[in-house]
Amino acid sequence: MPKGIYQVPLAVNEPINSYAPGTPEREELLSTYRKMKSQVTDIPMFIDGKEVRTDNVLPLFPPHELKTQIGTYHRGTSKHVQDAVDAALRARTKWANLSWEHRASVFLKAADLIAGPFRARINAATMLAQSKNAFQAEIDAACELADFLRFNVQYMTEIYDNQPESSEGIWNRLEYRPLEGFVFAITPFNFTAIAGNLPAAPALMGNVAVWKPADSQIYSAHVVMEVFREAGVPAGVINLVFADGPDAGDVVFNHPEFAGLHFTGSTGVFRHLWKTIGANIEKYRSYPRIVGETGGKDFIVAHRTAPTQEVAVAIARGAFEFQGQKCSAASRAYLPSNTCTEILDKAVEMVKTFKMGSPENFENFITAVIDERAFDKIASYIDYIKEQDDAEILVGGNYDKSEGYFIEPTIVKTTNPKFRTMCEEIFGPVITVFEYPENEWEETLKLVDETGEYALTGAIFSQDRYAIEQGTKMLENAAGNFYINDKPTGAVVGQQPFGGARGSGTNDKAGSYLNLLRWVSPRNIKENFVPPKSYEYPFMG
Repeated sequence: MPKGIYQVPLAVNEPINSYAPGTPEREELLSTYRKMKSQVTDIPMFIDGKEVRTDNVLPLFPPHELKTQIGTYHRGTSKHVQDAVDAALRARTKWANLSWEHRASVFLKAADLIAGPFRARINAATMLAQSKNAFQAEIDAACELADFLRFNVQYMTEIYDNQPESSEGIWNRLEYRPLEGFVFAITPFNFTAIAGNLPAAPALMGNVAVWKPADSQIYSAHVVMEVFREAGVPAGVINLVFADGPDAGDVVFNHPEFAGLHFTGSTGVFRHLWKTIGANIEKYRSYPRIVGETGGKDFIVAHRTAPTQEVAVAIARGAFEFQGQKCSAASRAYLPSNTCTEILDKAVEMVKTFKMGSPENFENFITAVIDERAFDKIASYIDYIKEQDDAEILVGGNYDKSEGYFIEPTIVKTTNPKFRTMCEEIFGPVITVFEYPENEWEETLKLVDETGEYALTGAIFSQDRYAIEQGTKMLENAAGNFYINDKPTGAVVGQQPFGGARGSGTNDKAGSYLNLLRWVSPRNIKENFVPPKSYEYPFMG
């Protein structure tokens, strides 16, 4: 038990390195990237603190350089998932009983390792495995993951500090217990920080986790796991497995000790998992916590007073950074008739200056999409657009997978506000624009709110404060992260807690205390210092 009221280090967002020419971090990152690229890394699973290898060894290639093998990973089976669950449950009691300040120390150390000696390596791994340019890797893998870990520690202490009132002769205490069982973390390819945070956040609160990353993120997940091990995460607390989804689900979702799902991925998969959990509800010792952040069809809406240059930049950055593979990426825009042409002309000119290729060349703004499946899906949308009479491609529209999965950033203009690519999530470098009559602001806001099933992020641009207020109110439920005069991407831990509702998830706000609350089960303790010695009350006299 703690023998003091400890003050944790104040959480501050990790400074972002520029990687400008001539900077030492640029040279270190390039050197690390090239060294890692020249090697074939053997990547085992980690179960109960041990490296686990199998006979099913599969190769890993950079999405932008398909002829260069950078690693092999050991594919597991349902037995390995069962072993991971067993290891987590064996570790649970000791970890849950460890004083909170020691759990905090482990993850604070992990944050410092990421920001320091592991920084170049975790960024280079993200560039190689997920084809992020240097800046996108920096803000994700190094900075955001370090921020998650540091701010989560601070939020944990704030949660523990939230205690009930006590009356005379009574002491009330609120104990924040970890969940009874294990947490299953399913993580996506697009953010190394999310991949690390989904198992780490429950673990910080005293839980144990089985972590299944996306296959296309295994390479950088391996580096994250190395950080956790060096930071002192005990054996069995976080177990990393590489298994097919159905094999993992068959073990996890039928286990009586399944206590929670921490998920980021597609809406379809999340809904399927929710149904599975619901169908098995009688098997579980407790009602599992289900936390998920899923898809988005994120918008930019410009008012007739919006500065055209600012809107154009928001489109260029918001739609095309990391090839549009952010769940927050702008993929539909509504531009007023008085400035639509000017905004699009500027955006198109910007896109024409984009350089595309390997992230090893720091001049490249655009790199490859994550894999062949994603490439084929995005290409099919582009082919569909080309066949329609009510839409035209203003820039881009070409693609090539001969050397890597490269798709040109593509701006589409449609005359149909319910055009397919205005409604469906594409998850690639494609944004569709609809021009609305400049005096129909309110009608357009209603259209934005009613289009599609998602509610993740969105942005409005205006110089008219009345229009801004109206947009903010009318789009209240259209986005969990709402931006005024800014692009709808780039949420920062501790500043813009992230998540959305409707088809976009449970809106539990990673990067705030709200997410951590889902991983505890409070117990209230009431202590009476002088218990009554008679059953009688004064009114009975």
